[in-house]
Amino acid sequence: MTYRIVGLRTAPFTHYFSMNDRELIDSGARRLIADSDSGYPCRVSLRDAEAGERVLLVNFVSHEVANPYRTAHAIYIREGASEAEPFVDRLPPVFEGRTMSLRGFDRDGMMVHALLAAPGTVEAGISSLFSDPEVACIHAHNAAHGCFAARIEREGDGL
Repeated sequence: MTYRIVGLRTAPFTHYFSMNDRELIDSGARRLIADSDSGYPCRVSLRDAEAGERVLLVNFVSHEVANPYRTAHAIYIREGASEAEPFVDRLPPVFEGRTMSLRGFDRDGMMVHALLAAPGTVEAGISSLFSDPEVACIHAHNAAHGCFAARIEREGDGL
């Protein structure tokens, strides 16, 4: 089974970095300084910010569909983050040590399967969900905080 995990593009977030703190608050975002080497998972680079790095906390629509599964939640973006190359048949650093909620969606954006994957079982969870041909993509969420982590696609589908 071949899969690809893709980080977010930087373009939708770059305007936030030129805002001052008041402008960020008015737009519903916040600038923070990471106080540890974990706990600030960047959705662009797909790795955690390091202690002392500046991050933005913004609301992000991770599943923009016209059905009941439309989803938005807070995510972190590291200031100056470079877009990650897709992770093909391997997990990005941001998944390490985290329990993940894996949600399988069909081509209409409806959830057809979901499961929790403890650290060390995420790849088995991906394989399990993609064993159903109805699952077009998987959204990974950090189970504890519920926030979107990354989209997982079948390699070669270009979804």
